[in-house]
Amino acid sequence: MPSTLSRRFFLRSISIGATMAGLSACMPSGFKEIELAPVKPKPTVDNNALVPFASMYAESRDGDFVLPAIPYQHIDPQFLRQIVDDPTGEQPGTIVVDTKRRYLYLVRLNGKAIRYGVSVGKEGFAWSGRGIIEYKRKWPTWTPPADMIARQPQLKKYSAENGGMKPGLKNPLGARALYIYQNGKDTLYRLHGSPDWSSIGKRASSGCVRLINQDIVDLYERVPEKAPVLVV
Repeated sequence: MPSTLSRRFFLRSISIGATMAGLSACMPSGFKEIELAPVKPKPTVDNNALVPFASMYAESRDGDFVLPAIPYQHIDPQFLRQIVDDPTGEQPGTIVVDTKRRYLYLVRLNGKAIRYGVSVGKEGFAWSGRGIIEYKRKWPTWTPPADMIARQPQLKKYSAENGGMKPGLKNPLGARALYIYQNGKDTLYRLHGSPDWSSIGKRASSGCVRLINQDIVDLYERVPEKAPVLVV
């Protein structure tokens, strides 16, 4: 099976309009098959190379918090951060989320991409299409929307009126959040960190895309505001 995906096919594989199907918020609760062999990261540090997994997922201080080390040996290696041949055909700087394969690609120069493992929305909580990263936040506050609070009244203490859930290691948005807008409107779809590393590679969220906290910190530093996003 080819390891690249033509731009024409890729664009045919999505519905450009936003498909909002019950998306509520980020809370624990067709794309052609592509065969990409895991690629070992190179043991150097720059914009186009990555450090070894042990360093990549080590304990680290981040502002007022200490990110715990990730037991990466217990995660399927395909979902660990690595450099791969770009299968998307998108322009460098574009974020592409393949919800079927549970991958997020950051397209780089020279036909390469950084691939991150993700957790995606459960059936019935999904959005797809093109958008932009309208803004980014470090250690964001989490505010469940009204429809989620209606289903789970115990979350009312985190409502907007009550100031939301303060940043921290247990916050569902994790260490960073990137907010996706489409045509000037908030899609309610986020790329964000998660304290639940074991959910990576699964359908486990209420719609948003979760990354390991160390990975979302890495993505945050590489991606500017207004970066293009494609979710398929």
